[in-house]
Amino acid sequence: MQREPQVVEAKQQGGSKYRYRILAMLFVATTINYMDRSIIGVLGPTLIEHVFHWTKMEYAQINMVFKFAYALGMLGMGGVIDRFGTRIGYILAIGIWSVFGMLHALVQPAFGFIGFCMARAGLGFGEAGNFPAAVKTVAEWYPKKDRAFATGIFNAGSNIGAILAPLAIPLVVLPDGTNWQFAFLMTGAFSFIWVLVWIKIYKKPEEHPKVSQEELAYIQSDVEEGEIEQEKEKMSWAKVLPLKQTWAFAIGKITDAVWWFYLFWGSLFLHDQFGLDLHGLALPMIIVFLIADVGSIAGGYLPKIFLNRGASLNVARKLTLLICALFILPAMFVPYMSNQWYAVLLMAFAAGGHQAWSANLFTVASDTMPKKATASVVGIGGMIGALAGMLADFSLGSVLTASGKEGYVFAFAIAGSIYLVCLALIHLIIPKLERAKI
Repeated sequence: MQREPQVVEAKQQGGSKYRYRILAMLFVATTINYMDRSIIGVLGPTLIEHVFHWTKMEYAQINMVFKFAYALGMLGMGGVIDRFGTRIGYILAIGIWSVFGMLHALVQPAFGFIGFCMARAGLGFGEAGNFPAAVKTVAEWYPKKDRAFATGIFNAGSNIGAILAPLAIPLVVLPDGTNWQFAFLMTGAFSFIWVLVWIKIYKKPEEHPKVSQEELAYIQSDVEEGEIEQEKEKMSWAKVLPLKQTWAFAIGKITDAVWWFYLFWGSLFLHDQFGLDLHGLALPMIIVFLIADVGSIAGGYLPKIFLNRGASLNVARKLTLLICALFILPAMFVPYMSNQWYAVLLMAFAAGGHQAWSANLFTVASDTMPKKATASVVGIGGMIGALAGMLADFSLGSVLTASGKEGYVFAFAIAGSIYLVCLALIHLIIPKLERAKI
């Protein structure tokens, strides 16, 4: 179904644009997902000091449980989504994470550590389904040239969720931790509404009555011969694990550990370094994730500029990843800032760089994999990222316990430099972005 891009583009102007409704649903789901997972990061200092009195190592272990379950969920949910499709897979994922998100509110202080470990495990397993489902949906509804931008749009929901959490939580939770339970109950209603709408509107583009022939032609303008029929084949992990494209993507996902660090430890760093409380943390964390939102969208759009200027897909993706890595590098100097706002801005620019990196890295998976394998490969990469985050939590918890806030120097040094290392390894493994033969 190959067509001349300019002809398809012209026809598309008079056709339907239903794919944007689907993209809006992915954005909302990702917003709910990140609002749920961000709550503990915002409440971290309050829960540690006023409610459960955890040590830094216990807080690290709670986050490690979340990431271990997230890693398992990435494998499990990715396979489920490839087997049963995004319609069913997304409903299952958001249902699981919403239930366990609300179960946090039932945990009593006497069982705070074990209770939170159990609730975080269920939350992590369910939340793992969001990105495999979203990336697969983008691959189904957008041609390659638009996928990074579409991914950047839905990925921006992660930052909106992370912004809404510090905005909403101080409205219902007092600085001494009173009413902390309400923070974990906020998103359940949103999830229920989302599921109802998703059931009503979602079908694949070739099956959807509201998608015009012009829009379908645009969506499938770069589909290879026989690819749609091949999507119906069931994909096993045994087929994708040996592929170099799978492991190039997985190595890039090691950087997820840095994002986890900002999400779960960023507020603790600002609390330890500058003495900020629940209300004082709100504005700095909003700034960090607001700039991260800009990075997600801008980073998704940047490769399209390079492609429109004649660059190859390989050059456009990797040049964008290099720009992101260089943009993140100054994060190494965050612990040396004596002014909290300089530290916040460096963290914010690094978070923006990460989200731009993430939007393009997800697109590398859909660039190099047939649609039938996309969710599985994203799941494998997400598992590697979660395991890297577990290792980072254990290391940081140990260092902070042993040496106090000086341990953040080590964390930010890695957070600033690891992207360049990962990009070099990606390029060594796949010098060219080529579609895997499965």
